[in-house]
Amino acid sequence: MMMLVAAGMLAAAEPQANTPPLTRAALQTELTEARAEIAAQRKQLDAQEARLRALEDRMASAGPVSSPAPPPALAQATLGGAPGGDPAALQQSALQPPLERVGERPADRDRPPEVAVLGSEGSVVTRKGQLTGEIQLDYARADRNRALFRGIEIVESVLVGEFNINESRQDIFTGSLAARYGVTDKLEIGARVPFVHRADSSVLVPVQGSTSNDTAREIDSAATGTGVGDVEISARYQLAAAHGGLPFLVGNLQVVAPTGSDPFGVPRNANGEALKAATGSGFWGVSPSITAILPSDPAVLFGTIGYTHNFGKAVDTVISPVRLTYVKPGDSVSFSAGIGISLNERTSFNLGYAQTWAFGTRTKTMLLSPGPTDPTGEIEQTARDLQLGRFLFGVTYRATDRASINWSVEVGATDDAPDVRTVLRLPLVLLTPR
Repeated sequence: MMMLVAAGMLAAAEPQANTPPLTRAALQTELTEARAEIAAQRKQLDAQEARLRALEDRMASAGPVSSPAPPPALAQATLGGAPGGDPAALQQSALQPPLERVGERPADRDRPPEVAVLGSEGSVVTRKGQLTGEIQLDYARADRNRALFRGIEIVESVLVGEFNINESRQDIFTGSLAARYGVTDKLEIGARVPFVHRADSSVLVPVQGSTSNDTAREIDSAATGTGVGDVEISARYQLAAAHGGLPFLVGNLQVVAPTGSDPFGVPRNANGEALKAATGSGFWGVSPSITAILPSDPAVLFGTIGYTHNFGKAVDTVISPVRLTYVKPGDSVSFSAGIGISLNERTSFNLGYAQTWAFGTRTKTMLLSPGPTDPTGEIEQTARDLQLGRFLFGVTYRATDRASINWSVEVGATDDAPDVRTVLRLPLVLLTPR
């Protein structure tokens, strides 16, 4: 019995001891394939780990961020876990874009920030192939009171001669449409067409006598005018980008065409007083300027210096007691400077000061009825220079990637400057390059 059991056990074990050679080769092939697959997965994990390190370096250079915990497969690959994870899931997780701080727009180092108080001169140069439209609403108010005395002052408050009180008011409402097109990434051209409503009023009170109570003869005149104003054509070129502590430099050239109604062509009464207010200047003008913008996060320093040349022309206008034959508006030199502070990535406000030195206007006149001792030919005169100083305040809000809102206010700081001027600009990207 024992011998039969031993013989049975020996017979059962014999096939395992004598395994056929073909089965062993198949096992060896399967083992080789498994090792190759493991090696390939290890190579994939090494590549994904290098990718993760590169992404971590990019996020570290962008500043500290709060990111969600990585997926398990990603954490396993980063921590060098077992290679049994899903390679496809690891690859999909590693190929996700890097995280960015919420609410922060990537900075464009090649383009200056926008400054509201500089108007179109302070806007970003339009990119090549991009068309930007703009709606602008403008209101200006000038109120001047002057007391003129021609005579002799004997003692305080005792005047012998002529005393005139002159009060004038001017309100100008302007709505305009503008367009800017990027010829290249550094050069843009543009045009602006304004529609003007202007209301002028003046009161002249001449008082004759000294201490007597003479009746004042008041001269009150008013005129309004509505129509197209002077069209502006402009070109802007970015001369340099900010680097090494140097600012952005933008060159500007503006040409004003006298498309509005001419102040020397409006109807007048017998005394030469205008019956209708002009909507234009009546003269061609060319204004080159250069703007510097220096970002210093979160502030922006800016400044502009420019020169305006006005072209004179012959006229034939009677303003009693003379006839105007030639008028040449004075040229002007202007500069402005200030600072802009960013409140967040969409909103900023600007503070600044602007000064314009306008040289005197040159005119040629002839007396209508010259006396025996009066000159009979043309008389050339030059008016006094004007100093126009303004305090500037502005706010810029980027509503969307295509639209922004710019509001600026100018307050007169000198007697010659308008009392107040406020401008609302609404730029909108109409066409983007493909």
